[in-house]
Amino acid sequence: MRGGYCGCMRYGTVNFEYAADLAGREPAADGPIFMVNFMKYRAVADYVRGEGAPGSAEISGMEADDKYAPTEVLADIGADVAFFGRIVAQGDDAEWDRMGIVRYPTRRSFIEMQSRRDFKEKHVHKEAGMDYTIVCGALPVPGHGTIERQGYVTFRLVAGPTEAQPSATQAVLAIEGTILGDGRSWNQLVMTWSDDVPAVPGLSRGGDQMVVVAHAEIDRMGKLLTSPGT
Repeated sequence: MRGGYCGCMRYGTVNFEYAADLAGREPAADGPIFMVNFMKYRAVADYVRGEGAPGSAEISGMEADDKYAPTEVLADIGADVAFFGRIVAQGDDAEWDRMGIVRYPTRRSFIEMQSRRDFKEKHVHKEAGMDYTIVCGALPVPGHGTIERQGYVTFRLVAGPTEAQPSATQAVLAIEGTILGDGRSWNQLVMTWSDDVPAVPGLSRGGDQMVVVAHAEIDRMGKLLTSPGT
């Protein structure tokens, strides 16, 4: 929702206005935030100056991101991997490869993690493997109850509001801001759980909505939506 894009990384453009908001929150106004990641990988990982490269063998961008996986760092700061899965259907074929969501205990903890030495050591693999990404900060709207895990989750990210409401198979999150992306602003994320892969309508790339379906490899989202502190 916030503008303010003014800096580039190898795989996206940083919104420094939102970054400053995340870093500068007073404790009384801070709290848990879900960071939603849409991820597209390079066919072959590209390590700058060979830094962090696994010997002479080439690896895929996805394999490089697997080496990144900062699970120990996340556990140390009290963050939870809420969702992780490979995309099996989408509105624009081959635009995205994976979805990931991490719930951080505070906005400030997400920013402070970036300067940790152990995080930086792992981040070289993300730099090498990621082609482009969108990372949004999101908060659940009121009214969520228990959502049971199912095999697939459909993610619908939209630039405007929708009439979607929380239910036994659906979560609705308001997008607070986009920390890394392509300059577009987003308003809402709707997640819908299903046992089967639903049909996905074709969508033009770069539009005002994106729809992807991911196979749930890790899925704690339904529990974390209603856990204390959210």
